[in-house]
Amino acid sequence: MKHLTLLSLPCVALIAGCSGTGAQHQPVVDGTPSAAFQSDLTACQSVAKSRRWDNAETRQNVMLGTAMGAALGAADKDGGTALGGAVAGALATTLGGAVKSRDARRHIVVTCMQQRGHRVVG
Repeated sequence: MKHLTLLSLPCVALIAGCSGTGAQHQPVVDGTPSAAFQSDLTACQSVAKSRRWDNAETRQNVMLGTAMGAALGAADKDGGTALGGAVAGALATTLGGAVKSRDARRHIVVTCMQQRGHRVVG
Protein backbone atom coordinates (compact mmCIF):
# COMPACT_ATOMS: atom_id res chain seq x y z
CA MET A 1 0.00 0.00 0.00
CA LYS A 2 2.84 2.38 0.85
CA HIS A 3 4.46 1.76 -2.55
CA LEU A 4 1.19 2.41 -4.33
CA THR A 5 0.80 5.73 -2.54
CA LEU A 6 4.36 6.76 -3.40
CA LEU A 7 3.82 5.87 -7.05
CA SER A 8 0.55 7.82 -7.13
CA LEU A 9 2.04 11.12 -5.98
CA PRO A 10 3.91 11.96 -9.22
CA CYS A 11 0.78 11.11 -11.23
CA VAL A 12 -1.35 13.43 -9.13
CA ALA A 13 1.23 16.22 -9.53
CA LEU A 14 1.25 15.69 -13.30
CA ILE A 15 -2.54 15.83 -13.49
CA ALA A 16 -2.65 18.99 -11.39
CA GLY A 17 -0.02 20.58 -13.63
CA CYS A 18 -2.09 19.85 -16.73
CA SER A 19 -5.25 21.39 -15.35
CA GLY A 20 -4.51 24.92 -16.60
CA THR A 21 -3.14 24.06 -20.02
CA GLY A 22 -4.76 24.51 -23.38
CA ALA A 23 -6.42 27.83 -22.64
CA GLN A 24 -3.08 29.65 -23.00
CA HIS A 25 -2.71 28.41 -26.60
CA GLN A 26 -1.00 30.93 -28.89
CA PRO A 27 -2.54 30.26 -32.31
CA VAL A 28 -0.69 30.45 -35.61
CA VAL A 29 -1.93 33.28 -37.82
CA ASP A 30 -1.82 33.30 -41.62
CA GLY A 31 -0.62 36.82 -42.35
CA THR A 32 -0.20 39.84 -40.12
CA PRO A 33 -2.32 39.97 -36.97
CA SER A 34 -4.82 42.82 -36.82
CA ALA A 35 -4.82 45.51 -34.14
CA ALA A 36 -7.59 43.68 -32.27
CA PHE A 37 -5.72 40.36 -32.26
CA GLN A 38 -4.30 40.55 -28.73
CA SER A 39 -7.51 41.72 -27.07
CA ASP A 40 -9.51 39.06 -28.96
CA LEU A 41 -6.96 36.40 -27.99
CA THR A 42 -7.25 37.35 -24.32
CA ALA A 43 -11.04 37.14 -24.53
CA CYS A 44 -10.95 33.77 -26.33
CA GLN A 45 -8.48 32.36 -23.81
CA SER A 46 -10.85 33.44 -21.05
CA VAL A 47 -13.70 31.57 -22.77
CA ALA A 48 -11.48 28.47 -23.06
CA LYS A 49 -10.63 28.59 -19.34
CA SER A 50 -14.32 28.11 -18.58
CA ARG A 51 -13.98 24.52 -19.90
CA ARG A 52 -13.03 22.73 -16.69
CA TRP A 53 -10.67 19.77 -16.90
CA ASP A 54 -12.63 17.95 -14.17
CA ASN A 55 -15.95 18.16 -16.00
CA ALA A 56 -18.85 15.67 -15.78
CA GLU A 57 -17.49 13.49 -18.59
CA THR A 58 -14.10 13.14 -16.90
CA ARG A 59 -15.71 12.33 -13.54
CA GLN A 60 -17.89 9.66 -15.12
CA ASN A 61 -14.88 8.13 -16.89
CA VAL A 62 -12.89 8.14 -13.65
CA MET A 63 -15.65 6.23 -11.88
CA LEU A 64 -15.76 3.69 -14.71
CA GLY A 65 -11.96 3.40 -14.78
CA THR A 66 -11.86 2.91 -11.02
CA ALA A 67 -14.45 0.14 -11.17
CA MET A 68 -12.77 -1.61 -14.08
CA GLY A 69 -9.36 -1.28 -12.46
CA ALA A 70 -10.67 -2.73 -9.21
CA ALA A 71 -12.19 -5.69 -11.05
CA LEU A 72 -8.99 -6.35 -12.98
CA GLY A 73 -6.85 -5.95 -9.87
CA ALA A 74 -9.00 -8.41 -7.93
CA ALA A 75 -8.85 -10.92 -10.78
CA ASP A 76 -5.05 -10.67 -11.09
CA LYS A 77 -3.45 -13.97 -10.07
CA ASP A 78 0.00 -12.41 -9.73
CA GLY A 79 -0.63 -10.53 -6.48
CA GLY A 80 -2.71 -7.60 -7.72
CA THR A 81 -5.35 -6.15 -5.45
CA ALA A 82 -8.67 -4.46 -6.06
CA LEU A 83 -7.37 -1.30 -4.38
CA GLY A 84 -4.27 -1.18 -6.54
CA GLY A 85 -6.32 -1.70 -9.68
CA ALA A 86 -8.82 0.96 -8.61
CA VAL A 87 -6.08 3.52 -8.02
CA ALA A 88 -4.39 2.71 -11.33
CA GLY A 89 -7.69 2.93 -13.20
CA ALA A 90 -8.60 6.22 -11.55
CA LEU A 91 -5.21 7.79 -12.30
CA ALA A 92 -5.20 6.64 -15.92
CA THR A 93 -8.67 7.95 -16.67
CA THR A 94 -8.06 11.22 -14.83
CA LEU A 95 -4.92 11.85 -16.87
CA GLY A 96 -6.80 10.99 -20.04
CA GLY A 97 -9.55 13.44 -19.13
CA ALA A 98 -7.04 16.20 -18.44
CA VAL A 99 -5.39 15.67 -21.83
CA LYS A 100 -8.77 15.64 -23.61
CA SER A 101 -9.77 18.88 -21.86
CA ARG A 102 -6.47 20.50 -22.85
CA ASP A 103 -7.16 19.66 -26.49
CA ALA A 104 -10.74 20.95 -26.21
CA ARG A 105 -9.48 24.24 -24.76
CA ARG A 106 -7.03 24.70 -27.62
CA HIS A 107 -9.84 24.07 -30.08
CA ILE A 108 -12.01 26.66 -28.31
CA VAL A 109 -9.26 29.30 -28.67
CA VAL A 110 -8.76 28.58 -32.37
CA THR A 111 -12.48 28.50 -33.19
CA CYS A 112 -13.17 31.66 -31.18
CA MET A 113 -10.40 33.54 -32.98
CA GLN A 114 -11.66 32.36 -36.38
CA GLN A 115 -15.18 33.49 -35.52
CA ARG A 116 -13.81 36.92 -34.67
CA GLY A 117 -12.39 37.20 -38.18
CA HIS A 118 -8.73 36.28 -37.55
CA ARG A 119 -6.97 34.04 -40.06
CA VAL A 120 -5.95 31.46 -37.47
CA VAL A 121 -4.76 28.15 -38.87
CA GLY A 122 -4.00 26.26 -35.66
